[in-house]
Amino acid sequence: MTSVKERFLRYIKIDTQSDMNSQAVPTTKKQFDLAKVLVEELKELGLQDASLDENCYVMATLPANTDKKLPVIGFIAHMDTSPEVSGANVNPQIIEKYDGKDLLLNKELDMHVTLEEFPELKKYIGEEMIFSDGTTLLGADDKAGIAMIMAALEKLINDPSIKHGTIKVGFTPDEEVGEGATHFDVKKFGADFAYTIDGGEIGELEYETFNAAEARITIHGKSVHPGSAKNKMVNAIHVATEFDAILPVQERPEYTAVYEGFYHLLSFEGDIETCKMIYIIRDHSREIFEKRKSLMKKAADLINDRYSAGTLEMEMKDQYYNMREKIEPVFHIIELAQAAFAELGIKPITIPVRGGTDGSRLSYMGLPCPNLFTGGMFAQVDMNVSQLPPWKKARR
Repeated sequence: MTSVKERFLRYIKIDTQSDMNSQAVPTTKKQFDLAKVLVEELKELGLQDASLDENCYVMATLPANTDKKLPVIGFIAHMDTSPEVSGANVNPQIIEKYDGKDLLLNKELDMHVTLEEFPELKKYIGEEMIFSDGTTLLGADDKAGIAMIMAALEKLINDPSIKHGTIKVGFTPDEEVGEGATHFDVKKFGADFAYTIDGGEIGELEYETFNAAEARITIHGKSVHPGSAKNKMVNAIHVATEFDAILPVQERPEYTAVYEGFYHLLSFEGDIETCKMIYIIRDHSREIFEKRKSLMKKAADLINDRYSAGTLEMEMKDQYYNMREKIEPVFHIIELAQAAFAELGIKPITIPVRGGTDGSRLSYMGLPCPNLFTGGMFAQVDMNVSQLPPWKKARR
């Protein structure tokens, strides 16, 4: 039997980074590299209907081994890794027994994960740890989830004394860019409910996410020679900063936690003639979420009133909604997970997700889908260490 660790170390070697600027489906073709491996492994395990479609979705069925009437349960994980940091040439570091000290990621680049910055490391003293060398993502989000699902399937197949109903398995592309559920065929999948295996530390059981929207803004300026610019020039950079200043400073991600939502300026580029900005808007409360979007629209109107119509153009779209609204009517699926945790001696950690999962959108597509832990911990250091001044390199 192949262990979770063995599978994980094999999967993270396959680069599956997605691309938020791509309009292709999936956003990167290299996600098919892992998808093809997984569908073949599912077939080798003996699952039925193992398939890989043109959009890079993998699905399969493990038939029930009991006559007892049981719900059809799905387990889902995503194959892509974040577009923010490379997922190529992953070089995992392994400590068999963590001693509770700072982690040295990369001696050559003097990169560390320190207890000062990440005191939660102390939770893992005495345990085996796997982490990257600091130049790439490790890929635990979410190849750890994939490895766990595959190992669990093999265990169930090899031990028929464990009775179970029909189990559906799905692996999705492009979750990291918010498109993981876009082409997911809920009807084909055929589960009554499902769980994404895409969380953090042991015990996480999540069924509340943000409501989310994205706003793409283009500001049109007018460039005039500065020597004769009075009452003529409109500097798009200054207009952009004016717009940003209208939004509440204390409602940015760096000042919020738990149930507090935010406006987040994700990117900014431009010059006097044209500036482009991308914001994401987040809140757990649907009512406050709508107020946030309204405030952003009012800020855009104010800029256009201040300068002229069309100075600021904004395209805003909703991305996903808080899954809690769809989970509460079927709360027994949370209680089922809690009972399984209790049987294993695991204390549930139920916290609001300050983000979203495939399950956020799937829940609104008719497949209630809370999220379960993988056992990973997220501790991102600055990957572009070569670009930092010397006095900033030491503690990264």
